[in-house]
Amino acid sequence: MKKIGFAITSSYCTLEKILEQITLLIEKGYDVIPIVSDGVITTDTRFGKGNDYKKALEELTGKKIVSTIVEAEQFGPKVKLDALVIAPATGNFLAKFSHGITDNTVTMAAKATLRNKVPIIIAVSTNDGMGMNGKNIMSLFNMKHIYFVPYGQDDPVKKPNSLIAHYDMIQSTMEEAFEGRQIQPVLRGYENNA
Repeated sequence: MKKIGFAITSSYCTLEKILEQITLLIEKGYDVIPIVSDGVITTDTRFGKGNDYKKALEELTGKKIVSTIVEAEQFGPKVKLDALVIAPATGNFLAKFSHGITDNTVTMAAKATLRNKVPIIIAVSTNDGMGMNGKNIMSLFNMKHIYFVPYGQDDPVKKPNSLIAHYDMIQSTMEEAFEGRQIQPVLRGYENNA
């Protein structure tokens, strides 16, 4: 059974979709370890309450959430993952990770996992993917062991710089990454104009 770290950042409007994808991975037989940035479980928004997400993730996976830098550091030397999925990956995460900044749980989990040369699968969700974060996405494309879930513009008229991953392609992207391949095409249309 492959051990998958599933790291979640604070793109609150996508969290319900993420829970669905974690459920699918578990149903396919993956052992999923939940990892969260602080805001996911401490912030209440119009999309849901942080404590409710925490409870749902722990019940779904049967594991305590990894929610501190110290806990996330274990993914380098002690707990070896077969892959790390980061979904949603916000612009904040993309900027920090592309510049080697390790100041939160998810960036530490990514840095620690890279030590073991296993795939890191990134599913972007950012309002500035075609703006300020465009250079960070391109920088990450040039790193070894980094793979992107295909993405597109979710609302090109109202949010022309926004990019969002096709979350239903997390598993297929990960399976290609196990073989050392980036799933193609990466840029795809997006039907949802939410």
